[in-house]
Amino acid sequence: MNAPAAIEAEHPLATTRLTVPGMKCAGCIGKIERELAKVPGIASARANLTAKRVAITHDPALDEGALAAALLALGFESQPVADNPLGDESKERKRLNRALGVAGFGMMNIMLLSVSVWSGADGATRGLFHWLSALIALPVIAYAGRPFFDSAWMALSHKRTNMDVPISIGVILATCMSLYETVTGGEHAFFDSAVMLLFFLLAGRALDAEMRTRTRAGIGALLGRMGKSASVIAPDGTTRRVAAKDLEPGMLVLVAAGEALAADGEVVEGVSALDNAMLTGESAPEPVGSGAAVHAGAINLGSPLRVRLTHVAEDTALAEIARAMDEAGQSRSHYVRIADRASRLYAPVVHSLAALAFAGWMIAGAGWHTSLTIAIAVLIITCPCAMGLAVPAAQVVASGVLMRRGLLVKDGSALERLAECDVALLDKTGTLTLGEPRADLAGLGAEERSIALALAQTSRHPLSRGLAAAALREGVVPAVVVDIREQSGTGLTGRWNGLSVALERPEGTSDALATTLRIGETRHTIAFADPLRPDAVQALAALAAEGLPASILSGDRAAPVAAMAARLGLPAQGEASPQAKLAVLEALKAQGRRPLMVGDGLNDGPALAAAHASIAPGTASDASQQAADAVFIGEALMPVALAVRVAKATMRIVRQNFGFSIVYNFLAVPLALMGLVTPLVAAIAMSVSSLVVVANSLRLARSARP
Repeated sequence: MNAPAAIEAEHPLATTRLTVPGMKCAGCIGKIERELAKVPGIASARANLTAKRVAITHDPALDEGALAAALLALGFESQPVADNPLGDESKERKRLNRALGVAGFGMMNIMLLSVSVWSGADGATRGLFHWLSALIALPVIAYAGRPFFDSAWMALSHKRTNMDVPISIGVILATCMSLYETVTGGEHAFFDSAVMLLFFLLAGRALDAEMRTRTRAGIGALLGRMGKSASVIAPDGTTRRVAAKDLEPGMLVLVAAGEALAADGEVVEGVSALDNAMLTGESAPEPVGSGAAVHAGAINLGSPLRVRLTHVAEDTALAEIARAMDEAGQSRSHYVRIADRASRLYAPVVHSLAALAFAGWMIAGAGWHTSLTIAIAVLIITCPCAMGLAVPAAQVVASGVLMRRGLLVKDGSALERLAECDVALLDKTGTLTLGEPRADLAGLGAEERSIALALAQTSRHPLSRGLAAAALREGVVPAVVVDIREQSGTGLTGRWNGLSVALERPEGTSDALATTLRIGETRHTIAFADPLRPDAVQALAALAAEGLPASILSGDRAAPVAAMAARLGLPAQGEASPQAKLAVLEALKAQGRRPLMVGDGLNDGPALAAAHASIAPGTASDASQQAADAVFIGEALMPVALAVRVAKATMRIVRQNFGFSIVYNFLAVPLALMGLVTPLVAAIAMSVSSLVVVANSLRLARSARP
């Protein structure tokens, strides 16, 4: 039995997340994930470069302190996520920006002196300019180089290497060689190259940090929508403001008009409308009444509500979405593993190449000065920044684009699998349809609607909820109905103006999607329908255009499934049990197909997990959402087709990024080994390669246009 399996067999595993600001590249990810898994009590570790976070699955006996110590032993300082929930790098960014400013100032002044040297200054004049350059360069390099020197020292002190080690060696060697030339009156000094090298490196590092900050801005914006506090109602009726972090399930809170909810809950009193766009994607206000579920971040647009809290702090739906966004930025896809392996080999290969270049040119008689210059250029030009960014840059941009269009990608590797799918299977109720019965109130007058709402809003029955939602959407105000009672299997009864009123099962019909409003002896039948998603036809056409012919695979009764299939022109299979759905998926896989499953019910969970890729609506059961690779929110089905299109575009971009990285190294390394590249040119080339990868990834924003 392997170690993770042994741990899991002995104890249920826990997961702890730590923020690790020191992660710089894919090599750091590989180091953390590989070495932490070897620590006793740790089953696995997953690092997220974008969020600077590590999720560690471990024996509950290990606490945060022990996990932090294990990371520190690898050369990475960490902190609890609670202290830095979004992997905030504001201090690091300020440090980089200050260093960039100092390097830019030094570079401009040294370049002015270098122009004079290049223009023909000789003798004592040349020596003076070299000394002036040294006086400017030495403090500039000491200050501006600290981000690289500190990172390299941290790695070496823990007996490991990272990309900053060869960079630091290159900068220090270039500076020492230039100082030697200045002291001995030599003809050439490379202070301008050393400082310009730092400037370009810092510019690339600052832009990378800015990109990650903008990526996390969506997460921060989500969490920022949550109310910071709430008015808790005490048993005696008094209220007090309580910070969101101190709220507890079961508390009764008063949500005033214009106030954002600080936690998830259920309305116990009041009728209003909520701005719930950040969860549903719908701009129209959502009417709510007694019994309605409400979520943190929603803004109360109407009358005050009394809400009983059900989920608080990190357990809210909004926090769960933020966590899923956070974890979607980096994945263990095929391409990520390639980048990890390449970055792992980087340091030993580069150090060996630089040493061979120095030795080879010395043997060729070039002299130590020329040989060292060439070795420095090799150290600098081979930095794997472009390859390290090839996958995460594309995944981060794609995940952000899809989130803005209503689809949450839970795992970046899902994009790779989505791009490979060649057939789509969709459930009917709750997937092709909205999954919620909607009442037709056309046959009711204003008075009947008010009575129906007063009765319906007191029940959690799906038909009652659908009736209440329809009435609230039309601005109906509930009538004063007293003595309301609900009898299981019968309906709701009450009294209005001395008359007996009720919502009850229709007489003489077995239609499950109808109810009867009785006022005294007068009866009104209210019909319900589960409407098709408004853009279902267009979404299915878009899926077909992407090479994914669709079919219906549903557990519903055969007749309504056949009717839906005829309406949409799709092949269909109804009354499919979870086992039958799995059998269909296995049959497709045996034929070499790669199915995409889209479903929402509890019975769809096994199929969602077994499919090559899977998507669930935001209204799906918890089990289905956990099993799916992505979740779409709102009433539109088009995000499913959009996900396939963006996934294919993402894989094209990833392949282009890898191709560019390979071509860059294929061309740059031989040029450096042949002595045709100076340290300055090497620094520019390395920085430009990273910027090209990032710029290419940003083109993914176009793939989400309608």
